[in-house]
Amino acid sequence: MINLLMLTPALYMLQVYDRVITTGSRETLLLLTLAVLFLFIVMGLLEGVRARVLVRVGNRLETRLDEGLHQTMVARALRQATPSAWPLDDLAALRQALAGGGLVALFDTLWVPLYLALLFLFHPWLGTFALLSGSVLLLLLLLAERLTRGLLQAAGNEQATARGRAETHLRHAEVLQGMGMGPALGRRWRGDQRRWQAAQSRASDRAGLLSGLTRVLRLLFQSLILGLGALLVLDEQITPGMMIAASILMGRALAPVDQMASHWRDLVNARSAYHRLRRLLADGESDGESDGERMALPRPAGRLVAEAVTAGPPGSREPVVRGVSLSIVPGEQLGVIGPSASGKSTLVRVLLGIWPAQVGTVRLDGADIARWDREALGPHIGYLPQDIELFDGTIAENIARFGEVRSERVIAAARRAGLHETVLRLSDGYDTRLSAAGSELSTGQRQRLGLARALHGDPVLVVLDEPNANLDLEGERALSRSLQRLREEGVSLVVISHRTGVLRQVDTLLVMEDGRVALHGPRARVLARLDASRQRAPGGDAP
Repeated sequence: MINLLMLTPALYMLQVYDRVITTGSRETLLLLTLAVLFLFIVMGLLEGVRARVLVRVGNRLETRLDEGLHQTMVARALRQATPSAWPLDDLAALRQALAGGGLVALFDTLWVPLYLALLFLFHPWLGTFALLSGSVLLLLLLLAERLTRGLLQAAGNEQATARGRAETHLRHAEVLQGMGMGPALGRRWRGDQRRWQAAQSRASDRAGLLSGLTRVLRLLFQSLILGLGALLVLDEQITPGMMIAASILMGRALAPVDQMASHWRDLVNARSAYHRLRRLLADGESDGESDGERMALPRPAGRLVAEAVTAGPPGSREPVVRGVSLSIVPGEQLGVIGPSASGKSTLVRVLLGIWPAQVGTVRLDGADIARWDREALGPHIGYLPQDIELFDGTIAENIARFGEVRSERVIAAARRAGLHETVLRLSDGYDTRLSAAGSELSTGQRQRLGLARALHGDPVLVVLDEPNANLDLEGERALSRSLQRLREEGVSLVVISHRTGVLRQVDTLLVMEDGRVALHGPRARVLARLDASRQRAPGGDAP
C-alpha cells in the first residue's frame, strides 16, 4: 500500500497540469488537494506501522535465537582457548538490518517494475531511459560491493583481533598495572587498531567514491528525463503533466537503488552475520552442544567411574591425561595429588563432563556424564574450580547459582562453608551486590563463597580443586567440617590439594605423574609408599 500511495505526487501533478490549469477549475483543485492530503496521512500512518512491525520482527528474531545462541557460545567457549562474544554482535547487526532502511529498500525494489511500466505507458522513450538509468546505478552498486567485500572482511578480522586482545587486557588488568606491562601491550593493541582502521578506511574510500558517483548520476538522470519529457512535449507526443509526472516516477524508480547504496554496508554486514550465525548454530547442533529434548534420568546416587580416560584441553591433540581409570562409590572421598602440570585439573574437568574425553568414558550412575542434560544434572553437582569465578549479582544469588533463592538453603550452604558470619558483617548481608570480579571480597572470602555455591542444595558429587589454597585456619576447620558432613550424607567427593590438611580424612588417594596414575589406593597405603619412595630418592626428595 505504501508503494502504491507513492504514486500520489505523480498523479496529483499530472491532474493539476492537465486538468486544473487547462480548465481553470478551483473546485477541481480543491477536491484533488483534499484527496492528496488524505492519501498522505494514510501513507504516513502506514510508514509508522511498517517501522513498528520491522522493529518487532527484529525483536522476535533475537528472542528466538538468543537462548540457543547463549548455550552454543558457552559450549563453544569450553573448546576454545580465546572465547569471544562476537556472535552477540552478529545478532545485533542482523536485528538492526531488519529494522533499518536497507530492508525497506529491498521491499521497495519489488515495485520498481510498476513505476517503469507507467513510464512506458507515458512514452516508450521515457521508460527506456529510466530502465537504462536504473541499470547503470545498479551496476555501480554491484561494483562497489565487489571492490569493498575483501577489504571489509579483512577489516572485520582485524577488528575482532583487536577486540579480543582488549578483552584479555581487561581481564588481566591487575597484572598489567602491577608489572608495568600496560604501555607495551597498549602499543601492540594500537597496532591492531591501526591495521583495522587502514582496511576500513580503504573500503570506505572506495565506497564513498562510488556512492558519490551514484548520487550525482541519479540527480543527473532525473534532470535529463525532464529534458527528454520537454522534448516530447514540444513534439506534442505527451502532455506537460506527463513530463512532470515522469520526473517524479523516475525518482521513485531510482530511490530504492539510492537507498541500498546508502545502506549497502549494513546489508553486507547483516548477510555476513547471518552466515556466521547459521554456521555457528549448525556446528553446535552437529557437535551436540544443544541438548534439545532428552529423556529425564532419575536423581543420581553419586557412583562415578572413569574407564581408561585419555583427554586434553579442547582443540589440543596432545593429551594431558592418559589412560586414567578410577571408581568412586557414594560417600567415598578421593584425594588427588601430584606435581604441577601432572593433569590434575584436566582430570577434574573430564570427570565433570566439562571437557570431553578423547578416549574412554566417564560414567555417573552408569550413564555417560557428557550426555547428561546439563541443566538437569547441575543441581546434583558441586564444583569449586581453582580460579573462583563470581557473577554480577547478590551474594545470595551467587550461592543459589542464580536459580530460586531459598533463604534456608542459601544460609545452610554458607554455614557449611564457614561464610555465614562473614556475610552478616557486611552492610547489606546476603543482599550485598558483587561485581563479576568479586573485588568486594578478599581472596579467602571469595573461595568460601565458591565453596558455599558448590555445597548449595543436595549435591551427590562434589569436586573441589585446591579448596584451601586461600583459607585461614578457621576456614580450614570449616572446610574439614564440611567434608565430614558430606561423608555422613553419602556424597561422593573428589578433592585436589597441595596442602595435606584437607587430605587427612579422605578414603583413597590418587597420585598423578605426567598425566598418568602413579599410585592409587587407600590413603594410608599410598602415603606409606610415598614415604618409602622419598627415603629411597637421592637427597630424600619426593619423586
